[in-house]
Amino acid sequence: MKNTLFIGIDPTSGTKEFGYAVVDANLNLVKIANADMDELADFLANQESAVVAINSPAQVNKGLVKKHLENINESPGHSFRGVDMRFSEFELHAHGISIASTPAREELCPSWMQVGFKLYRKLSELNYKSYSAEYNSNVYLETHPYACFCVLLETIPFPKPALEGRLQRQLVLFEHGLKISDAMDFFEEVTRFKLLKGNLPLDTLYGPDQLDVLAAAFTAWLSVQRPDEVTSIGNKNEGEIILPVKKLMEKYS
Repeated sequence: MKNTLFIGIDPTSGTKEFGYAVVDANLNLVKIANADMDELADFLANQESAVVAINSPAQVNKGLVKKHLENINESPGHSFRGVDMRFSEFELHAHGISIASTPAREELCPSWMQVGFKLYRKLSELNYKSYSAEYNSNVYLETHPYACFCVLLETIPFPKPALEGRLQRQLVLFEHGLKISDAMDFFEEVTRFKLLKGNLPLDTLYGPDQLDVLAAAFTAWLSVQRPDEVTSIGNKNEGEIILPVKKLMEKYS
């Protein structure tokens, strides 16, 4: 696995459909960039060994949450509302991690999810295999950046667009071994004069979307290099989310 690359990908709403980050087996940052589908597909097609973690659902929900609630509910004919989600999302909600729900029909999904579905199909065309399948030189898995940061921090993080949210996310990735700038260096660059003038050294920090793809790349790395330190939630028939922690806390708050 020495020459394997670990790639985190995030569907975006910009003109470039994807943001992505690439790290090597030693957690060095190789690349962080944006790309359209063709550019990204060309890059992925040229990898001899790659593990790709995608910040997007792999497929729509198949009604497993509703079936589960019907099985445990004692009142026949009970109407369940707000359960149009996948089992993985239902489980995260139970742990206090609220993420977007995936509808049962692709045309009802938001545009970023639909872009993600296209990427999964493209990966299959490129002969990438699901992480849950037998090992292959090129594999993909699903993760979720907000959930990743919740489990790494063991708490609900500050909002990602906020300065404190960016500092918090970059710091926890750095402390887990990703070879990026230490977020604490930001404070060494802050002076009274700079603060009064609103001239903050923001170039030392990654943007919110960049931090999301870095979290995905780290999860891809951990899933192969230290598989005992990741956990999967959900149902294989509907899509599992891989998270960079051995065991989930009962509740994140």
